[in-house]
Amino acid sequence: MTTKPSTQGTARFRLPEPPEREPDEVTAFDHIYEHGNNHHLAMHLGKRETTLVVADKWIVASPEYNRSRARRPDLLVAFDVSPEDYHASNGYIASEQGKPPDFVMEIASRSTAQMDTGAKRQDYAALGIQEYWRFDETGEYHGDRLAGDTLEVGIYRPLTIDEIAPEVLQGYSSVLNLFIRWDHGQLLWWDPDTDAPILTYEDQQRRADEAEARVRELEEEIQRLSSQEPSSNGEPG
Repeated sequence: MTTKPSTQGTARFRLPEPPEREPDEVTAFDHIYEHGNNHHLAMHLGKRETTLVVADKWIVASPEYNRSRARRPDLLVAFDVSPEDYHASNGYIASEQGKPPDFVMEIASRSTAQMDTGAKRQDYAALGIQEYWRFDETGEYHGDRLAGDTLEVGIYRPLTIDEIAPEVLQGYSSVLNLFIRWDHGQLLWWDPDTDAPILTYEDQQRRADEAEARVRELEEEIQRLSSQEPSSNGEPG
């Protein structure tokens, strides 16, 4: 799909820096950043030149910035957009990108729980964000350990969340083509094509190391065979 050209370098509105997070919002770091969940998702989705997997910057509908309606999700995914414009504007401006984000997620904390399930849900629907997911390590703050909504005619409708094993909940994101799992309090991205978690950095490194080892073994075998003398098939006539 062709995307609009970047407007970086032209005069533009730039969003202000968000304020410092509340101390209890470390839960977002624990589940999104500490184990590289955002990076692994970005690598899995690919197309980094037109795909955003980012967080902790404002989302607004237009440069007419209204602090009371601006939101900054713990995770944002947008396809067929301009990462250059996002960084140049210090956030996501839907009118500049030509579309709203496709997916947002909030990680529960005591200080944001009421906003996550109330005003943010309304504002994300008004912005036209197709899917809004909420992850709560304990279920204490959001009321549900895992919840997802999909936008239908401007209104969020709950997505089905299944308990597939004791202490394992799962819902399907059609936007990401992934299952999102609450697994004993941990956030997992689960690939329906492989029926396994998406690859982590460690998985990718291990595969690269294994491939390199196989190449070395093949080269050594070829070298061994080429150094052998050709065998005789009999005395010459």
